Amino acid sequence: MDLEEQTLRYYIKVFSYIIFLFLFLISISFLYVFNKKITLVQNPISIKKGESIETVLKKNVINLSESEIQFAKIYYLVNNYFKNQFIHFGDFNISNKISLNDFFNIIYKPSNILNKITIVEGWSFLELQTELKKHFETFDVIPYENILADTYYYKNGNNFKIFANNLEKIKKNYFYQYKGSEILEIFSEEEIIIIGSLIEKEGLDELDKKNISSVIFNRLNKNMRLQIDATVLYAITDGKYNLNRKILLDDLKINHPFNTYKINGLPPKPISYVGKSTLDLIFENYKTDFLFYFFNNSLKRHIFSKTFQEHKHKLNEYRNQK
Repeated sequence: MDLEEQTLRYYIKVFSYIIFLFLFLISISFLYVFNKKITLVQNPISIKKGESIETVLKKNVINLSESEIQFAKIYYLVNNYFKNQFIHFGDFNISNKISLNDFFNIIYKPSNILNKITIVEGWSFLELQTELKKHFETFDVIPYENILADTYYYKNGNNFKIFANNLEKIKKNYFYQYKGSEILEIFSEEEIIIIGSLIEKEGLDELDKKNISSVIFNRLNKNMRLQIDATVLYAITDGKYNLNRKILLDDLKINHPFNTYKINGLPPKPISYVGKSTLDLIFENYKTDFLFYFFNNSLKRHIFSKTFQEHKHKLNEYRNQK
């Protein structure tokens, strides 16, 4: 072996050692950086859409040097390329003094903070829109028949479409449990929600809603008009329920597809959002012989009757007491 070849081998060996040492030091540095306990500016942290990992670290972590941030940036870019891992935007609840590695594992996933939206039984479109404005920058009107009134949770960063789709799935699953029910054999899901919306706007408590439900079914079975005041209010206020006066006799005579004093059967659509508890009462199929009711202001409850004569008698008694 000549001198030139020996020299070449020597340099190759030295270069290999240098490369090994460099990679070793890089690995040690990565291990140090990603096992380092970080200190946060605040908790929870907020990551805005489009923010880079460098911006996220500089904005939220106190005790990282510029070189450590660059190491973290390289690590993130490699993971992003090979594992398709990326940071999510939204709010994150992160304990202080966790490792940088654990920090990454949290922000690689959707927001771990749950927000709550309660949709109240009997709410109108406008009332739900007022609530949605508190949670989403942009949103669409959700038809009454698409969802059920309930309390829902969603993660920060979820857009409105994800939220609305989830609510529609929950409604679908709710009706699936009643598959084969006697009620579903007679009425469609939308018709049941229409009936539920009438009960929501008229009923006071569980027993009151049961009785009103039975009146609706009894009247439908006898082909009687439902004559529900809530549908008149819906009709004359275009669903805003802001009449600010009592319903008058002339109001009952308006021609409107939702006025159940003028139309036969159910209105074409629901008049409010409906809760599961009210739908449960409908599926219970509570039976009475009641066909009429009115609200007694003195007693603060509805008075039910089986016949028109009985209804008229009770109504006259009530009016004479006023």
